[in-house]
Amino acid sequence: MKELVFLLEEESAKSFLESFLPRIIDSSISTRLIAFEGKQDLEKQIIKKIRGYINQDARFIIMRDQDGNPDPKVIKTNLIDKCVAAGKANQSLIRIACRELETFYLADLAAVEHALNLKGLAKHQSKAKYRSPDDYPNPSGELAILSKRSYQKVSHSRLIGLYINAENKRSTSFGHLVAGIKKMEANLLQNF
Repeated sequence: MKELVFLLEEESAKSFLESFLPRIIDSSISTRLIAFEGKQDLEKQIIKKIRGYINQDARFIIMRDQDGNPDPKVIKTNLIDKCVAAGKANQSLIRIACRELETFYLADLAAVEHALNLKGLAKHQSKAKYRSPDDYPNPSGELAILSKRSYQKVSHSRLIGLYINAENKRSTSFGHLVAGIKKMEANLLQNF
């Protein structure tokens, strides 16, 4: 069975992907989204989840926030080591959201405006901090301010996933996520 399994740090990432993935993935590929209770829970359970996964042909995408860690390469190396330990390194892909999931949203304020029904957000996109949001230190805090404190992580992530532009290049980490998903999709389509 052609299946992409996402191992996610939190419920908001799951909500986002639930609405975003059907827009970009071939309908012949099944997806399974597994949300953990934070990065420690994800890292603690990752080997067991991957090693024990029933579909031996599944491909895994592990998505985690950078949060306060200054070097995303350290996070990625640690997660790669866990995939190796699980015996699925060649079937796994790691993606780090530089800073937080909300970085992706700051890169597409038109999608946020539409999803949250808040007028005037898209006009802020030309400001320097929104042109390259991967470097912004507190994306979730900024999104809360922009939305006048109406932003809700889980429910609004699902709505934003319906509108976010998959071709948006303002967030490099979002571009890497989309490219990684497409790479794993192509791998599944070629091998089945």
